[in-house]
Parts: sequence; structure tokens; C-alpha cells
Amino acid sequence: MTENNWKEEEEKIKQAFGDKTWAQIKSEESWRIFKIMSEFVEGIDKLSKIGPCVSIFGSARTSPDNPYYKIAEEIAAKLVRHGYGVITGGGPGIMEAANKGAMEAGGSSVGCNIKLPFEQHPNPYMHKWITFDYFFIRKVLMVKYSYAFVIMPGGFGTMDEFFETLTLAQTGVINDFPIVIYGKEYFQPLIDMIDAMVVKGTISEADKKLMLFTDDIEEGMQYIQAYVKKNYTVKPRKRLWWLFEKV
Repeated sequence: MTENNWKEEEEKIKQAFGDKTWAQIKSEESWRIFKIMSEFVEGIDKLSKIGPCVSIFGSARTSPDNPYYKIAEEIAAKLVRHGYGVITGGGPGIMEAANKGAMEAGGSSVGCNIKLPFEQHPNPYMHKWITFDYFFIRKVLMVKYSYAFVIMPGGFGTMDEFFETLTLAQTGVINDFPIVIYGKEYFQPLIDMIDAMVVKGTISEADKKLMLFTDDIEEGMQYIQAYVKKNYTVKPRKRLWWLFEKV
């Protein structure tokens, strides 16, 4: 982003937090409801047609020469071979790697992008993508249209997506949703924290079974497949040429 772009963004932020009358606030809030509704409608319309998918999350800052980038590519390709498409946040880093792996393996590659002042630009390995203004809509739809989540090393955003989904599974809002976390060395402090929660009694021992920490791609696939075979029948979705589908 150029210096001029940064100045423009800074000015937008200043305007957004400037003094407003109560009438202005009420008016903007009313219109925001319609914006939220439209994002849900567009997202549901597009994602409902993509077939069975698994969402992959991870850092936008992971470079192509990072081992986790290559692992994300491999995981995505293997998911495609098992009959799934891949959904990501649509940005660079791990997201790009997963979309690339899915596309090059001949599967559906979908991005749910988010408008941010930095980091989040669309990667070139997607058949379909949607750009959201609201994080919560993006997360709702990624859970709704995923059969499982794969969590790769990442930062605050990745942890947000991980813990919100884990909470939904723990509280029974979603049932038996597979959450696979790759990179045991990276996540060891998190594993230790979860173990400490069990010791302190803030979560139960059974809660640990809601997720799988692993370094073995095949183990992760088996974990996802066990859930899917129990609940669904998944077959690779064929392109409908008479509808001029490209995905």
C-alpha cells in the first residue's frame, strides 16, 4: 500500500470516529442492518452451490518457502482427492497455499475474503470468492458450509476462528464437528494451556476430544472421514456444463 493509500485510510478512520448527531447514528445503524442482511443473502447464495467443503485457516504472513505453506498445499490436495472442496479466508499465506493446493488438484477452491486495511488481498488461486465487511458473517457461513475445520499455525484471527468454533462444538450448537490442528510444535503452548484448564476444572477431560492436534496428515484425514462417513455421503461434485459452471 502506498503512502497516499495509507493517508486515505487514515482519513476514513478519522471520519468514522468523528462527532455525529443522534439522528446520524440512528440512520447509519438502520442502513447497516440492510448491509448485514445483504451479505448473508449473497454468501448463502454463492456458498450453497459449492458442494461439500473443508475450511482451512492459518496465518496470512506465512511465506511460500515456509514448511507450513507446503503442508497446507498438501492437505488441500488430499482433501480434494477425498471429494471435498476447500474454503479459506481468501488471502495470502496459509490461505493462498490451501487454495493453490485445491485448485491444482482439480477441486473447488473458494475464498471468503474480508475488507482490511492491510494483509488481506485476494490470492489468485480461487474459482469463487466473496468479500465481506463483517467478520461474524464470514465465520457463520464458513461454519455452515464446512464439514470440518483445519487449523494451521496462525495469529489472533486464526485463534478467533478456532476458539469460536470449538465453543460452538463444546456447547452443542454444532454437533461432532471435526477440528484438526496441524503443527504440534507450534501449538504446544496451547496444548499445555488446555491441559491446565482440565486440571483447574474450567473445562472437562471430554472437551479435549473435540479437537485433534497432529503432525500426521493422514491421521487428520481419517479423523475427518470418520465423522463424515457417520453423518453424510460425500462424492466429488461434477461440473454442470449445461449451466456453464466453471467450478
